[in-house]
Amino acid sequence: MSNFPAVDPTQLAAFDTIIDVRSPAEFAHDHIPGAISAPVLDDDERARIGTLHKQASAFDAKKAGAALVAANIARHLTEKFQHQPKSWKPLIYCWRGGQRSGSMAEIFTRIGWKTAQLDGGYRAYRRHVLQSLETQAMSLDLRIVCGVTGSGKSRLLHALKAVGAQVLDLEQLARHRGSVLGSLPGEAQPSQKMFESLVCAALAGVAADRPLFVEAESKKIGAVQVPDALMARMREAPCLRVDIALPLRIALLKQDYAHFLSDSLLLGTQLDCLLQLHGAERIAEWKQLGSAGRWDELVARLLTEHYDPAYLRGMGRNYSGYAAARAIIIDGLDPAAMQNAAFAALAAGGS
Repeated sequence: MSNFPAVDPTQLAAFDTIIDVRSPAEFAHDHIPGAISAPVLDDDERARIGTLHKQASAFDAKKAGAALVAANIARHLTEKFQHQPKSWKPLIYCWRGGQRSGSMAEIFTRIGWKTAQLDGGYRAYRRHVLQSLETQAMSLDLRIVCGVTGSGKSRLLHALKAVGAQVLDLEQLARHRGSVLGSLPGEAQPSQKMFESLVCAALAGVAADRPLFVEAESKKIGAVQVPDALMARMREAPCLRVDIALPLRIALLKQDYAHFLSDSLLLGTQLDCLLQLHGAERIAEWKQLGSAGRWDELVARLLTEHYDPAYLRGMGRNYSGYAAARAIIIDGLDPAAMQNAAFAALAAGGS
């Protein structure tokens, strides 16, 4: 009989710290948002113990594994948890709520900390995420922020959040701006499972009796996909349309995509993804504009020849509320202009 309780994924908020004792690779693929990694076996150790189990015996694997687990827990105690007071309440989990998390939970409990183990481990948490994404979407009072590329939708979301509105920024969670040029320099996207975990955690704090503003998205944001239930709810929700003059759009995009202005080869590689849509001649013209530093002309052509037609086709096809969308005017890129647009969106969105 263990000396610590087992709790389910609905009780995560009751703990001071959530500790993931799986290997670093498992943690990197997906974990409970906010959890810290304290592996009792690292990737190489886990592989070695697995091989020993297959080639020798379960008994030999357990002996070797126990020594490694004990040493790693001791190291984590010294390096990560020594400062914690007696009142500290950690929740510990592994893959399925078995020996890896149980070993650390047992030691922490004997020290005197109010420790619990996640019943069913990560597998139970993952089932909770999938179930929650289905049910969460049904209760959302969404307002979809629409607008052609470069209209300032993401900046409007940030301004809305700053004035107290509820906001779900899917592109921020996905670490991608959602277009062929949308990858963020030096930043990798989360795995699909990690993205779903982040969305689930973000929606958990949403009040159902207040509007939630979210940008209109395609099904895919870079390499990840918006969860089905949320996507379906977005496509039937009321829309707000951001309107902004072309010169401001060009200025905004030059700010947001400055990494392409300093690396025309990187831009050319990304433009090649559009060869099938636009043909070699047009792509070559766009690349030449980039090589010549004629950025305003290049951005204007990309908008009018590619992004705007594609966006308008997709919105008309996928968002039922787009035709009746109320207009939100953005007349500048400064904070005051964005704040004014946010208040206009709040009024139009019925917050």
